[in-house]
Amino acid sequence: MIKDICIIGAGNVASSLAPALQGAGYRITQVFSRDFDNAAQLAGKVGAEPVSRLDKLSYADMFIFSVKDNCIAQCIDCIPENLCDAVFAHTSGSVGMEVFKGKRLKHCGVIYPLQTFSKTLRIGFRDVPLLIEASDKFALEIIRSLALSVSDKVLEADSEKRKNIHLAAVFACNFTNHMYAVADKILEDKGICFDILLPLIDESVRKIHRMKPADAQTGPAVRGDANVIAEHMSMLADERLKQIYGIMTKDISEWEQ
Repeated sequence: MIKDICIIGAGNVASSLAPALQGAGYRITQVFSRDFDNAAQLAGKVGAEPVSRLDKLSYADMFIFSVKDNCIAQCIDCIPENLCDAVFAHTSGSVGMEVFKGKRLKHCGVIYPLQTFSKTLRIGFRDVPLLIEASDKFALEIIRSLALSVSDKVLEADSEKRKNIHLAAVFACNFTNHMYAVADKILEDKGICFDILLPLIDESVRKIHRMKPADAQTGPAVRGDANVIAEHMSMLADERLKQIYGIMTKDISEWEQ
């Protein structure tokens, strides 16, 4: 139904989505980034034209905003008038459909990939859940078709549901990864390689494929082991980490099992 796609953004999500769409048979016509070098880097991977000004965009069947959340509305406002009949979608989990309200765009929606992306790591899209929403039936049909071409897990989710999923994802992914960074620093300061924790981390993830996370919880907090907790607190010289350890320990110990 559509062939030509313009990617607005060249960050982590765009750097994975653009090659996936190209692999599914779409033609990526242009890649926009205010930093021309970033646009050129991604454009070079998908055979597209790099642009650093929105007024230099050419017509495409679909435009995908894959930029920071606080830049989406500004980018929408800068879309040239002659392009407004195309289909537009953003990839944010926390920005609702209201960002399009009162704008000139006729067909718009959301394609939110529920995954963590990094420019330097290429991942397959087939197992990535894509949460979609649209302003009208035509846009929904286009967006669903595009989503199904790259993923086997396409779900309709309105803005409120998507925002709650994004909130949960921040706890499950971003906060968890920060704890890995804290653990890495604790070990690094003692000359110990973070790799020692990888089997533990891998098994923790495997467990929650088989049981509820609350049932999988182990450690001194859930056991109520006050002696170990006190010793850990005394070992932490950084007051911020002491606060985090204390808050997490209290929350785990009070969580309903």
